[in-house]
Amino acid sequence: MSLFDVLTMIGGLCLFLFGMNIMGQALERRAGSSLRTLLSKITSNRIVGFLMGLGVTAVIQSSSATTVMVVGFVNSGLMTLKQAVGVIMGANVGTTITAWVLSLTGIGDGNIFIKLLKPTSFTPVLALIGVIYYMFCKSNKKKDTGMILLGFATLMFGMTTMSDAVEGLSKVEAFKQMFIMFKNPILGLLVGALLTAIIQSSSASVGILQALALATEGAVSNAAAVPIIMGNGIGTCVTALISSVGAKKEARRAAVVHLLFNIIGSAVWLTVYWILKEIFNPAILSQDATVLSIAIINTVFKSLCTALLLPMGDLLEALACRIIPDKEGEEEQKVVLDERLLATPPIALVECRNVAAKMAEISVRALKNGLLSLTQFTPELAESIERDETRCDNLEDVLGTYLVRLCSEQLNESDSEEATELLKVIGDFERISDHGANLLESAMELREKKLTLTEKAVQELEVLAAAVQDILDLTVKAFVDNDTVAAYDVEPLEQVIDVLKEKMRTRHILRMQQGECSIEAGFVWSDLLSNLERASDHCSNIAGCVIDTAQHTLNLHETLSNTRNNDPEYDRKYKEYVEKYALAQ
Repeated sequence: MSLFDVLTMIGGLCLFLFGMNIMGQALERRAGSSLRTLLSKITSNRIVGFLMGLGVTAVIQSSSATTVMVVGFVNSGLMTLKQAVGVIMGANVGTTITAWVLSLTGIGDGNIFIKLLKPTSFTPVLALIGVIYYMFCKSNKKKDTGMILLGFATLMFGMTTMSDAVEGLSKVEAFKQMFIMFKNPILGLLVGALLTAIIQSSSASVGILQALALATEGAVSNAAAVPIIMGNGIGTCVTALISSVGAKKEARRAAVVHLLFNIIGSAVWLTVYWILKEIFNPAILSQDATVLSIAIINTVFKSLCTALLLPMGDLLEALACRIIPDKEGEEEQKVVLDERLLATPPIALVECRNVAAKMAEISVRALKNGLLSLTQFTPELAESIERDETRCDNLEDVLGTYLVRLCSEQLNESDSEEATELLKVIGDFERISDHGANLLESAMELREKKLTLTEKAVQELEVLAAAVQDILDLTVKAFVDNDTVAAYDVEPLEQVIDVLKEKMRTRHILRMQQGECSIEAGFVWSDLLSNLERASDHCSNIAGCVIDTAQHTLNLHETLSNTRNNDPEYDRKYKEYVEKYALAQ
């Protein structure tokens, strides 16, 4: 084997790994909505989790990517450790699909129809279709489809290049002796684990072994392949372990479950394999490994691991909790958004929406408590409002930064629209919490200066406060549940609140002119009305964003204008709210 053969082999390996990587990324983007649907169906049923992990990994062709996503889900609270156990096991079986696809390279050169099934025959066609889709189609989905085909073609070309480059090794006695050494189960397992840990892909390490078996007939036996394949499951845990560094305790436990699954499975079945080999020494172990036999060994081993450990999921969970125990007085690290999920935009958006929903809840609570402070002020209530306002400030900063980074990824059209919606609404929710803090300041000013509002003013404020609380509830329902019916109800109520504010301001001026109310109290009154009216404006903006996203438009003002001018339902709701929140004469 010459220097040029070595360089060709390295080039083939690089193409193989690059093709697998870009194909996996494109598959993740293309299957984005499906991944989100699967995520929403996660339950504590371990069988369901197993099937989900198997399905996702079969689609994106990477157990490492699935496990890293699981660690991210657990870290962000989207998934519990119990739910993660089954998904991790499913991912280990799902990754064997790649080896079966690669086994097509071993198809013989019989008749023309059989030859057409060989990747070397059909990958050029896939590459051509991929280039056409990627270069000439404007749709992001079609571009991703093109990238999937190009990635697969690159992967197969890289594998063929590797096989051609190492073909001469079959004549090198030292190379054959090296693989004879790997028949030692412990040594083979360590080699498989090390190789996979370096390239961080069990599918890739199995593919490399298949390429060597294809090119060097007689050098790789089934006896050498078995322990190497057992070891690659352990090596692939490195990716998840790295991804869990700095994560929450539960996320670190999920990575440990992945490691325990592979170590225990490999230890048990390696022992069984060694005993059977020593006692019976099956003839099949001495036979040359083929791309097909390697795919079979890979699937059988990982299926056996799952059959052994799936019923023992609770034990794995308990072991992980023992390895990473709860510490008394330990304060859990607060990680709001997980950077691991940026590689999977649809799932990252799920997390963003969940955090934004939490922000909505906090901001609305701040405003409602601000209203409450006007009549039932306590130091504890004031502290709660200030804390919620600060949390909303922080959440806006974190969410905004994360969403901007997410928008730099390749998003499909619907994901891009959702990211835009979230960027818009978080600013409005933050301002709602600010108005809650402003109401608290007004309440404190009334107390400190010992100012009082007239009985009529208090009655009017109760009407406006009820309308504002109603619009807040409608807005949260519209956003959290993506409820366009509730969103359409927001705008007529916002218009009623605008009218109420002007009427109440006019009435208060008349009361001041008649000496019923002080000028200082009038200033506070004006601030109260302005804050409540502006909070309703932000509710209108949020509802408009929900409607825009549902209609796949981004023109908020046009949406609101059309709602006011061209909708009979708007007129009906407006009249209903006018009657409901009428001021006493």
